[in-house]
Amino acid sequence: MCGLLGFLSAEKKADAYVDSLSGALTCMRHRGPDATEVWHDEDAAFGFNRLSIVDLEHSHQPLSWGPKDEPGRYVLTFNGEIYNYVELRAELQEAGYEFATDGDSETIVVGYHHFGEDVVSHLRGMFAFAIWDTAEHRLFLARDRFGIKPLFYATTPRGTVFSSEKKSILAMADAIGLGQDLDMRAIEHYADLQYVPEPETLHEDVRRLESGCTATLRPGEELSQSRYFAPRFPVEEVPAGSEEKVFDRIAEALEDSVAKHMRADVTVGSFLSGGIDSTAIAAIAKRHNPDLLTFTTGFEREGYSEVDVAAESAEAIGAEHIVKVVSPEEYVDAVPKIMWYLDDPVADPSLVPLYFVAREARKHVKVVLSGEGADELFGGYTIYKEPLSLAPFEKVPRPLLRGLRALSRVLPEGMKGKSLLERGTTPMEERYYGNARSFNFEQLSRVLPWARREWDHREVTAPIYDASKDFDPVARMQHLDLFTWLRGDILVKADKITMANSLELRVPFLDKEVFRVAETLPKELKVSHGTTKYALRQALKRIVPAHVLNRKKLGFPVPMRHWLAGGELYDWARDQIRASDTAHLIDKDAALAMLEEHRDGRSDHSRRLWTVIAFMIWHGIFVEGRIDPEIEERDYPVEL
Repeated sequence: MCGLLGFLSAEKKADAYVDSLSGALTCMRHRGPDATEVWHDEDAAFGFNRLSIVDLEHSHQPLSWGPKDEPGRYVLTFNGEIYNYVELRAELQEAGYEFATDGDSETIVVGYHHFGEDVVSHLRGMFAFAIWDTAEHRLFLARDRFGIKPLFYATTPRGTVFSSEKKSILAMADAIGLGQDLDMRAIEHYADLQYVPEPETLHEDVRRLESGCTATLRPGEELSQSRYFAPRFPVEEVPAGSEEKVFDRIAEALEDSVAKHMRADVTVGSFLSGGIDSTAIAAIAKRHNPDLLTFTTGFEREGYSEVDVAAESAEAIGAEHIVKVVSPEEYVDAVPKIMWYLDDPVADPSLVPLYFVAREARKHVKVVLSGEGADELFGGYTIYKEPLSLAPFEKVPRPLLRGLRALSRVLPEGMKGKSLLERGTTPMEERYYGNARSFNFEQLSRVLPWARREWDHREVTAPIYDASKDFDPVARMQHLDLFTWLRGDILVKADKITMANSLELRVPFLDKEVFRVAETLPKELKVSHGTTKYALRQALKRIVPAHVLNRKKLGFPVPMRHWLAGGELYDWARDQIRASDTAHLIDKDAALAMLEEHRDGRSDHSRRLWTVIAFMIWHGIFVEGRIDPEIEERDYPVEL
């Protein structure tokens, strides 16, 4: 786990940008506090901040490698972990290759020489990497299947810069002639979804290489991208009475994934909430590390903390448990720091407690496991049951369906049956756009007067839905979430917030072998028997304590609705809105009116308010320069 930064010159002047690149590396020293190195030739300059996890004394980057007749042909920078590197290394050694290190980085570059661009299909892990071929004068970029690790890039007439974090690219903007205009379309997408969807960023000239994609580039040419991974959900029939075999396959795949995710030359701990996903990961991890430490966070307000349940789970699996309770004051004090680390705002209040539990964990371990991805792979969100409840509408004749839809629009808000009619008469492509729904267009137009209807969520989701026309309805929703909510919110906060604390987070559910099992499940083994993740729950009966097996998912819940309505955050929120220099983008009077309506109990605007305020704080840091995030100077390397 590290931070990479590179520049490919269009003018054979890479050496002229080394100082700028070296300075920009400091913006993300938190990603790799153990070592910083820079390499360059006339075409390319690579910089790297290392967080040492595997082969601690060696495997330094940028890493040069070449076959015997071409030593030093390739140069690699790599952020992530390859969990099957031991097996892949053995395969490559059998093919006649020699290795100078014992780490996973060298396996990638040797694999690239042997397999070519198809090396990505042989990698089991999380990764974003760049390989410069000094013989072919060709840059190869790649990102893992699900988008666990980020990779930003920008191109100007002077060359192309790429990085693990956008802020390092912005730090080189003047040197490479990069514009810093905001992307209005991306701002609307953010307001609609509460995150900036890939490949966009809020800066018009900075993009992201999408999950499951590779790219190639030669000096002075355009970046050429291709997709190597697209979920297909090829459902397999499960004969009656053979479900147990499916449950066994799930358990075996997860056991193997956790075992490989435990590979490290440093101590590995585990996040632990009160739900089944993180508990399963921690329970399996405990078998590989008898001294496993688990970590959780919560709030003092009743109903917004899973601390007690997590502690009970830790006791049941025999793990030592560490808790961090977050106060409202700590919460708001941390928000500017978190927005700086994020690069672009994510209006998910749970990222703040994640920041605190990551900071606590870093005092004890260098790596943690977590349960992200289980819901998207195994059908865990309650909304995935919607196609079952709406199935009767599929038999209604189209003219009658149109009439029912018109009726739903005139029924009073809150009237029983109105919501069912609205959802049942609205095509999935229009009604479902993921788990984050901050504004509908009418509400959005009130706050962003310039918003365009053609820029709403359907612009993001339409091509994703087009690719899933042959999937069953539940799989279509999962597929959409893999390309939106998972990589736009869940994995962004998982990467950025843990790396803010120089902590590596690993996600065993998002493993290609686990997905190989999950993608074949029929919907009856995902949402049935009155629950979600049915097959996963059955598979985990032998692993997790009984008290969490069918417990409702909470994650790290935040009492934002109460805080914004009461004294804890109301004054702070009002002051943030008033101080923000965003009147050209946001109707501040409308935002303040929302705050008053929320305080008076007329509407629950908590999610919408947090979306607006998060953007305002981000804008105050990155655009206005009005807000100092107060990023503390650390002593490097960061020691446990």
